[in-house]
Amino acid sequence: MIALTAGEAAQLVGGRLAGSASTDTVVTSVVTDSREAGPGSLFVAIRGERLDGHAHAAGAVERGAVLVLADHEPGGDGGDAALPFLVVPDTTAALGDLARGVLARLRSRSAREPRPHVVAVTGSVGKTTTKDLLAHLFSAQGPTVAPVRSFNNEVGLPVTVLRCDESTTDLVLEMGADAPGNIDYLTRIAPPDVACVLVVGNAHLAGMGGVDGVAAEKASILAALPEGGTAVLNADDQRVRAMAEGVAPGRRILTFGRAADADVRADDIVVTQARVAFTLVSGAERAPVALRLVGEHHLTNALAAAAVALASGLGLADVATGLSSAGAASPHRMAVSELGDGVTLIDDSYNANPDSMRAALKALVALGRGRRTVAILGEMRELGPDSLLAHDAVGRLAVRLDVDRLLVVGTPARAMFTGALLEGSFGEEAAFVETPDDALAWWEANRQPGDVLLVKSSNGAELYRLADDIVAASGPTSKTGHEPEVPQ
Repeated sequence: MIALTAGEAAQLVGGRLAGSASTDTVVTSVVTDSREAGPGSLFVAIRGERLDGHAHAAGAVERGAVLVLADHEPGGDGGDAALPFLVVPDTTAALGDLARGVLARLRSRSAREPRPHVVAVTGSVGKTTTKDLLAHLFSAQGPTVAPVRSFNNEVGLPVTVLRCDESTTDLVLEMGADAPGNIDYLTRIAPPDVACVLVVGNAHLAGMGGVDGVAAEKASILAALPEGGTAVLNADDQRVRAMAEGVAPGRRILTFGRAADADVRADDIVVTQARVAFTLVSGAERAPVALRLVGEHHLTNALAAAAVALASGLGLADVATGLSSAGAASPHRMAVSELGDGVTLIDDSYNANPDSMRAALKALVALGRGRRTVAILGEMRELGPDSLLAHDAVGRLAVRLDVDRLLVVGTPARAMFTGALLEGSFGEEAAFVETPDDALAWWEANRQPGDVLLVKSSNGAELYRLADDIVAASGPTSKTGHEPEVPQ
């Protein structure tokens, strides 16, 4: 982050200093978790549904925070009233204002070629993997900032933006949405030079009013492109391809996909042990790529990253080399671990929707060919009235793909279990338990040497705890297609 005085921060967010705050105090970082506060931090007190960050203001200051962004100034003598406050009506909105102001200040320092170069990725599936691939590609060219995990909302995105400093050459952003207007808000914080739309699918249907609403929300990222900017669109998704018609004049359109008419495409596709090798093609240029990532669906993510990188000035050979060396950087995202007794764990427990469930089950079957396959699946959230049928379909698909054992976790996901039974699962092929702890007990009682295990659910179902417990119980592990998370 670039250093700001408390007075400068107050000006950017339209707030007032209170308590023991001094205009000359220098802020060098921004945190929303009081446990991450340190010397020079500005602690943003976020008021959530279950937790209120204002209750942790004193703890943040004890850890070194020099300023607290708050939506009120505590009254009374002593205690919190003596803390250094920057008071605003809405701390989340002020966080966005701060990020917007800092990014604008950085980019104004180089009018000819504003830095950092901003790329933004959205889509129903694949955002985090594509973001990670882009961070890997751009980091080889210069200092790059990208989100930790899936920081893609009105809190995570500005926190990511604020990690930029004068040396940052590229800023990679992931833009998520669960309601109309989310992406428009995020692009007003960080207008992209290159905007990529991956896939329109069955995610966040409850808040969007159906797939058409999802498509409209994803397309809104393109309206933020400046003249000379580039829209990167998936030629294999008809809803995304159609977005080209709405791109404003003076913006470039670059397509990617398997389609023969895509600007950036894949030829000579070979899938071996759930990993994809292909020839990357752009115009007359060709280069071989062999992905380390597990799952054929990552071909789309790789092509998207390639198209964004090419639109940003990277060469095809460098892009191909980078894609071939990249592993999974974000935890619980198709992370493959080799456990004891020859067991392979595919941990994809961070998020789930019908599209990503299908992709993960297919990856399980491909990686587990010749071995026993086990899927432990939990709830897919925010599907609205389609939830019951969507869960039922996943259970049926597991049977059709010949997954050997299916364990469904949690009452909201029970339709998966019912669907598997109705599709023809018999005996102990499918089972149901209520909690992740029950699932761990089931796994410990049923695991066999050489199993290939998939753990997948929406984050709120907390199957990531199950995946972590399985790894911890297995002792030392080796990881394939996964790299430790390193902030970019």
